[in-house]
Amino acid sequence: MNPGIDTDPGRVLVVDDEKPLARMVATYLTGAGYDVLIAYTGREAMEYSRTWKPDVVVLDLGLPGLDGIEVCRKLRGFSSCYVLMLTARGDEDDKLAGLAAGADDYITKPFSVRELVARVAAVLRRPRTTVTTVEPARVFGDLTVDLAAHEARVDGEPAGLTRTEFDLLAALTARPHEALSRRQLIDTVWGPAWVGDERLVDVHIGHLRRKLGEDQATFIVTVRGVGYRMVTR
Repeated sequence: MNPGIDTDPGRVLVVDDEKPLARMVATYLTGAGYDVLIAYTGREAMEYSRTWKPDVVVLDLGLPGLDGIEVCRKLRGFSSCYVLMLTARGDEDDKLAGLAAGADDYITKPFSVRELVARVAAVLRRPRTTVTTVEPARVFGDLTVDLAAHEARVDGEPAGLTRTEFDLLAALTARPHEALSRRQLIDTVWGPAWVGDERLVDVHIGHLRRKLGEDQATFIVTVRGVGYRMVTR
């Protein structure tokens, strides 16, 4: 687990102060072919994230000192890695707090390590909305979605979207005026193998709307009983 070596298929940073659990998770991920590094504190997680640049961070919510929520917020200031949040609590507020801080997904303890490995594999297989041919930016009033730059701008200013938020916006703008169900959006953004609470989509759409601004939020319309639709004004 050398921070200076690039590896394939991906780098995974496991952050958990429960050392036996962290080591077990790391063993399974290593067995699946990933390059894995372990951090036992939030400060270690920040240091390794800056120097090692992981593709995925498996992040425990209940870290002592610098907790998982704060680590996730700080990560989002310099990294676009995927964050899979671990929580020992079933409280819905904890899950929402993790997602609000910038986590892409969550899994509740106790969990199957095989399921966690499958989640990591799923996010690393996610289509990255990259383009192989030149595609014009998608423009919806003051909102511009630039796939080549992987950036959304409002009135010319970057919206500061996470990978998941951008991927949801890309999926919606690819099929404007068409109502997409939560399951369709999950299949496009998280992948068909993803299993979990589909309300995850609602939380990320809420964050996306806020980042696009009040006026731009009207471009993403809720279709009752179905999901969401992108419209032009």
